[in-house]
Amino acid sequence: MARISSRRGRGRPAEVPVGAGWAAAEVETALTVPADPSAAAFFDVDNTMMQGASIYHFARGLASRRYFTTGDLLRFGWQQLRFRILAAEHAGDMSDAKQVALAFVAGWRVEDLQRLSEEIFDERMADRIWSGTRALAQLHLDAGHRVWLVTAAPVELGRVIAGRLGLTGALGTVAEIRDGVYTGRLVGDLLHGPAKAQALLALAEAEGLDLARCSAYSDSVNDIPMLSLVGHAVAVNPDSGLRREARQRGWEIRDFRSGRKAAKVAVPAAAGTVVAVGAVAAGVALSRRRAGAHKAKRRRAAANGRRRRDAHRGTG
Repeated sequence: MARISSRRGRGRPAEVPVGAGWAAAEVETALTVPADPSAAAFFDVDNTMMQGASIYHFARGLASRRYFTTGDLLRFGWQQLRFRILAAEHAGDMSDAKQVALAFVAGWRVEDLQRLSEEIFDERMADRIWSGTRALAQLHLDAGHRVWLVTAAPVELGRVIAGRLGLTGALGTVAEIRDGVYTGRLVGDLLHGPAKAQALLALAEAEGLDLARCSAYSDSVNDIPMLSLVGHAVAVNPDSGLRREARQRGWEIRDFRSGRKAAKVAVPAAAGTVVAVGAVAAGVALSRRRAGAHKAKRRRAAANGRRRRDAHRGTG
């Protein structure tokens, strides 16, 4: 088992065990996280803690369970496209995006979303966790810091991911619930952009955190408000806008992608969402067409058999 040195106060550095799967080589042994009960770490999820978008992986899991039809997936892709375009171009006015963000859960029971989130994380997300980012989170945990995920995805999904990774908890977008069923409307705002910074301020006040002693990690230029709040901001697998900003501000930059993966992630988020969801929809449609063709072939074979039997009786 590999180990990373983490200095705790004076004296010799403590040895922090890191499993081989966490790729300890990706985090320099010189990295130290001072123990401080007033400190915490905040991690964005999509492309920071996890490869790709958690909500997309969740949608694929639902599609494999027949919760979504092809039409549902296309509508979901269009809604996510609208959200991402509005988020990028109209950060000050997110009212339209808010209306469509979690409409797909309308009518679902809370326990069903919880169960599906757990199943789909294990099936489709667990092996997409960035090992380097996970190792960074572990360093904070080993130093006695609390670690939260901060995501625009449903808070229920964020909590499942945090729980599976052994983290403190998650901040996420909150959907309205009535009588144990989601209405499809939101409580408050989407946890995106400036809303993440506001959530951190509220959490810091409630938990007695000193944000100057806290750390935040993200891949997106949209999270600059959150990164600007803390004393230690880190750009992880950054997009081009965040990379420029990090260089200008002297923020740390960590990129755990290979060159090929980095090129893929550099595709604009909106285009990536449409292509990804479109691919799932196309796959579902193709599967159904193949199933339909197979049934039609069997019907033709049965009809031919009946005709041969009828012809044989007529000549007998």
